[in-house]
Amino acid sequence: MSQDNSTWSYRPGDWLAIFGATTTLLLPASEKARAAQLWDQVDGGSGFAETLDQVLAPGLSVLPAFVLIGTGDGPTKVIVRGAGVRATLTTDDETVELDGSTVTTWVEKTLEGVSAIGVEVGEADRPGPDHLIEGGLVRVARIDFPARTADEAPTTPAAPEAAPLGAPPVGLPAEEPVVEPVDASAEEPVDEPAGDAVAPEEQPATELLDVAAYDAEEDAAEVREDALGPLDTPAEGVEAPPAGISLMDPPPSDDDGSGLVWDEDGADAPPLPPPPIPPAPVPGGPPADATVPPVSGPPPTDHDGLTQTGPATGEFAREKPGIPGQPPAPNVTRPVARLIVSSGDTVEVDRVVLIGRAPEARRFTVTEQPRLVTVPSPLHEISSTHVEVRPGTGADHGSAVVTDMGSTNGTVLVQPGLGPEDLKPGIAVQLIPGAIINLGDGVTIQVTNP
Repeated sequence: MSQDNSTWSYRPGDWLAIFGATTTLLLPASEKARAAQLWDQVDGGSGFAETLDQVLAPGLSVLPAFVLIGTGDGPTKVIVRGAGVRATLTTDDETVELDGSTVTTWVEKTLEGVSAIGVEVGEADRPGPDHLIEGGLVRVARIDFPARTADEAPTTPAAPEAAPLGAPPVGLPAEEPVVEPVDASAEEPVDEPAGDAVAPEEQPATELLDVAAYDAEEDAAEVREDALGPLDTPAEGVEAPPAGISLMDPPPSDDDGSGLVWDEDGADAPPLPPPPIPPAPVPGGPPADATVPPVSGPPPTDHDGLTQTGPATGEFAREKPGIPGQPPAPNVTRPVARLIVSSGDTVEVDRVVLIGRAPEARRFTVTEQPRLVTVPSPLHEISSTHVEVRPGTGADHGSAVVTDMGSTNGTVLVQPGLGPEDLKPGIAVQLIPGAIINLGDGVTIQVTNP
């Protein structure tokens, strides 16, 4: 029987069922702690024999009951153990029932051509629907293969359809309604509308607004006049203007051309400021009373359009330092320290100094040009680019700093008055005159004043 990725059905219960590709294992609820571990084995593809070894590993005496089913290629193998554990196997020729409560160890059966398997554990007759599963870990009371269909599951009566309003109760015969005659003369008179009220059918239709003839300004003027009164009507306590003059007209000017404005008492008011004096005409330019045409386009700027930027040429040209066609000279500062290498080299620290078994300047530009110092390393304990010494900046200005460049065996620094210090890769440390830098392999560097 080959049952790879086949669908089982199960009824929920208390036992733990583990469904794998070719192995199915059922354990009682007391084995919950082992279920997760065994699930990893079964889900990982463990066969019947491998799973049985894992189940029996703690000992048969501590395992009260279990069910193991192997449904891979070949015959079907089933083992049942424990009270209340039953399995039914169906073939084309016979039906075999296994009961785990009849033996002290377990009942095992191997059959060819198994077409159906049913296992009952715990409360197998527990009511409830059957669910489908292809693989996983669930709680069960029984399992079946092939999966139980909906026709095999117990059916529940369908709920009756809701009766319409006014219908008689279900199960009682419907009674014919009794229709009583209606006396037309006994009908109550309809109340007449009181006063001048208009009956609904006599109400006038709502007048629609003529959008084409609507004038918003005229409508706004009417609203303003309704709220404030006519525009030409003076407020209370204000003398009305002479005939022919509206309150909305600008007030008449009392200026007679002499520059003086007379008030009602005859006293002269302060004179108006004189008009501005026009600028004097520019020789060769337009007359003073000429009308200046409007200027279109972007606002004017103070740029005359003739100033140009670019490299200085001619009499303002300056010669560039260095030899034409050759790279510029490296940046060199005043030496801040002197390095005395045990191999015999003496180096001034006026720029970056790289020291190692075969130093390389890969991350530097042409203008920096660090100084490369090669030291011997018979045992290859010194890295190709071991340390870097350079003039310090910021708080370290005026002194030299050393940085381990990620060497394999590390760098030890001994400063005057201090103990040995292992340099951390990429961390610069200020050097004091008299310091000793130990690179290993018998190579040391002494730091002195320049």
